[in-house]
Amino acid sequence: MWITSSTAQVLTPNAIALGNFDGIHRGHHKVLRPILPASLSGVFQNFKIHSTVVSFEPHPRQFFTGQSKQLLTPIEEKVRILEDFGIDQLVLLPFDRQLAALTPEEFVEKILISQLQVKKISVGADFRFGKDRSGNVRSLQKIAALFGVETAIASLENSQSAVRISSSLIRQGLKNGEIELVNDMLGRNYSLVGTVVSGQKIGRTIGFPTANLKLPESKLIPRQGVYAVRVSIDSDLEPIPGVMNIGYRPTVSGSKELSVEVHLLDWSGDLYDRTLTVELIQFLRTETKFSSLEALKSQIALDCQAARNILK
Repeated sequence: MWITSSTAQVLTPNAIALGNFDGIHRGHHKVLRPILPASLSGVFQNFKIHSTVVSFEPHPRQFFTGQSKQLLTPIEEKVRILEDFGIDQLVLLPFDRQLAALTPEEFVEKILISQLQVKKISVGADFRFGKDRSGNVRSLQKIAALFGVETAIASLENSQSAVRISSSLIRQGLKNGEIELVNDMLGRNYSLVGTVVSGQKIGRTIGFPTANLKLPESKLIPRQGVYAVRVSIDSDLEPIPGVMNIGYRPTVSGSKELSVEVHLLDWSGDLYDRTLTVELIQFLRTETKFSSLEALKSQIALDCQAARNILK
């Protein structure tokens, strides 16, 4: 997939899905569908049309508030998911004062039509754009139509529950440990992708060796506690069942730094410097300070058995 933040390097012409797409959840899937190659093949037959996602860097809210935002899908993860969808190109428009000052009409004419050579647009029903967020999906349709460009508007509601799917709702679910709900809204399992680094090696002394995971700083980490997980090592497609703990290890160290540790069930080997993709399946319990290492060991054995029952 071609990735650029310069409109001078954009592959053109384009059918674009426009938005921030943090999480790439089921609602976003509806926005992507009209610009996928399979949807375009019967419409644009005389020339190559690129399936393109157009987003903003940084997030407009971060630009205006100055506060960094933890992401459901950091850029590396977002790229991998979009590639799986068949997206040709990701354009990250630099969100600055100049872009923020454009009126809706100027944004469509100067950015979408002149620079990106857009032939089709797809957005979510709540999309807003232009100075002071004054443009909405209806005004986008109207302005784009002046240039002969069709705009598809996707509902973000879950067709089964009629509940609007949003990145904010997913964030709240992760904060509460409602992993099954989160995974349903995403249409896939929420994952943590990181590199195994050296830890304190306490787990192996009690019979449960763990891999200490270093995650991207921008990745949103869910509720502290213990999870049943499935783990893929590097590019191996066969996941391994496991148990993950997110927290401060109060029984063994009382660390001031949050740690993410994974124990693989029925597996042994060297994981240092390897990349793990940890899919969260179910929240098991909150992190607890035990009276002794033996009590901790007994509870971990129960956690492993609970994970086996869930994952088998």
